Amino acid sequence: MTRPHIKICGLKTEGHIDTVLARGCSEVGFVHFEPSPRHLSLEDMVRLRAHVGGRALVTVVTVNADDDLLRHLMTRVRPDVLQLHGSESAARVAEVSALTGATVMKAIPVAGDADLSEIERFRPVADRILLDARAPKGARLPGGNGVRFDWGLLDALDGRDFTLSGGIAPETIEAAVRRVAPRGLDVSSGVEREPGVKDDGLIHRLFDAFEAAVEAGPLTQEDRKRRFA
Repeated sequence: MTRPHIKICGLKTEGHIDTVLARGCSEVGFVHFEPSPRHLSLEDMVRLRAHVGGRALVTVVTVNADDDLLRHLMTRVRPDVLQLHGSESAARVAEVSALTGATVMKAIPVAGDADLSEIERFRPVADRILLDARAPKGARLPGGNGVRFDWGLLDALDGRDFTLSGGIAPETIEAAVRRVAPRGLDVSSGVEREPGVKDDGLIHRLFDAFEAAVEAGPLTQEDRKRRFA
């Protein structure tokens, strides 16, 4: 089984960055979206980006960002990856890629089979695809809500070339690794003691469970259905 890479998103302090990197996290995410409890100003992202240095990929999460904001992000924060987590069209994703030159990851909200058809629409214009649970009705945030979709829907996909998000926590990461086996895992609220506040203990529990799942290896098709249906 290919070892998935892990992105911890919504980080806000140097201490938590050091914790996740010490545990083998290969990508850190900063959120720039004011309604989010994980929102960071440009100044804070510049400071934290410098702290990361070259130890991991740096992703900035935006929601329907305009060109001016994207230029500021690229000039000041210099992220490796731009995560587009809004209602951006395929044409807009292509524009962002051309404008910024960054690796672009498009988030696709999933609630049912029909949503998976969006993958092929965005695959030609996005460097990476992130599959996240569709936000609950009335939610203020498009992601980071701590809910997950039916991962059994992904059995029908050819290949695992996507990042899985939504409801990944110490208690669920075994299923994410051994049943879904995506190329990447994106974790945010699953390692928080309250919205926007990461917890070192939960981070360590997550990585402990992740390492155990990787060591155990993939499940058979029958075991996947029986254990994680």
